[in-house]
Order: sequence, then structure tokens, then C-alpha cells
Amino acid sequence: MPEQPLTARGAATYQRILDAATGEFARYGIAGARVERIVTAARTNKAQLYAYFGSKEKLFDAIFFEFLESITNVVAIDAGDLADWAVRLYDEYLRRPDLIRLATWARLERRPAGHLVEEHQRLDDPKLRAIAEAQAAGRVRAGEPFDVMAMVIAMSMAWSPVSNVYAATADEPAETHERRRALLRESVRRAVAAD
Repeated sequence: MPEQPLTARGAATYQRILDAATGEFARYGIAGARVERIVTAARTNKAQLYAYFGSKEKLFDAIFFEFLESITNVVAIDAGDLADWAVRLYDEYLRRPDLIRLATWARLERRPAGHLVEEHQRLDDPKLRAIAEAQAAGRVRAGEPFDVMAMVIAMSMAWSPVSNVYAATADEPAETHERRRALLRESVRRAVAAD
């Protein structure tokens, strides 16, 4: 993680860079993102960006790993109710479509196969333990906990910005979202129910 500035003014510039870069990377990916556009949007200069982050790639990493931590904390797993967890993920994708796009760019440009991040950077151990405990208690179907988690996440992304069928937005009618939530909740519930 880059060293953050100590002054209030530096912290404000640092945050503007993160905000501008999040939008830039979400829209254009790592290769397509331009430092010039980021610094213009952040109302700063290249020297400041490089002083804080070192490179465009390290800036992407800072944003991406902050996203992984935030999604883990904001949408904490409830292995006893994976259907509710899937719905909360759906809602988070509506709220922050840029974040799911960042993960997609990381997949396309960095790690096209295997886990999305290196083993030492993964944050899913608590989720996997929770699923394994729910399986042991007979509340979740048998199977590799990682595969169960991956399936639930994939189902939650059915209408996400990276769907190859339909990308939902928060601007759609509330009834539409409620209908999707109900379908997602019931589908996940059936998919993970213990035999």
C-alpha cells in the first residue's frame, strides 16, 4: 500500500487521485487508462500521482485491493443465509458498478485464469470457513466451500455491469429490482440447500 500524505491538503489530493483513477480504470482498464486524464480530473499533476503511488499499475493495485477489502466488509457473508448474501451483493453492484468493472479488468488484464489475486492477497478465508461450518451443521449442501461461494457470487452477478446478458442500473424501477432480488434469493436458496 502506498504511503499516504500527512497533511490535510495532501490527503485531499490523494483522495481526489483515487476517485479519479477509480473512474478511469473502471471505464478503460489498466492498459487503456491515461495518467493525463486522471491528474486532470483530480486537479493535480503527474509528479504528485507518482509521489503517492509510484506508477499507474501501483495506483490500480491500491484501488483494487481497497475494493476487495471494502466489499468484504460492506457485504459480510452470512453462511447461514447465502441467499441474503447474494441479494446484498446484487445491491452493492447496483450501488458501485465501477468496483465490479475493476475486478473484471483485473481478470482480463492481470489474471485470466485461476484465482483473481495471489494466494497471500486473498481475503476469502473467513467466508470459506463460514461456509464449511454451515455445511458441517447441515445448513448448506456438501461440496468444496470455494465452489459454493463462487457459484453464489456468480448468481449475484447475473444482472451486474459485467453480465453478458443484461446490465442493471440503480435507475431502473424499484419493482424490477425487487423481482430480481426475489428470484435471486429463491434460486440461491434452492442451489445451496443441504440435500
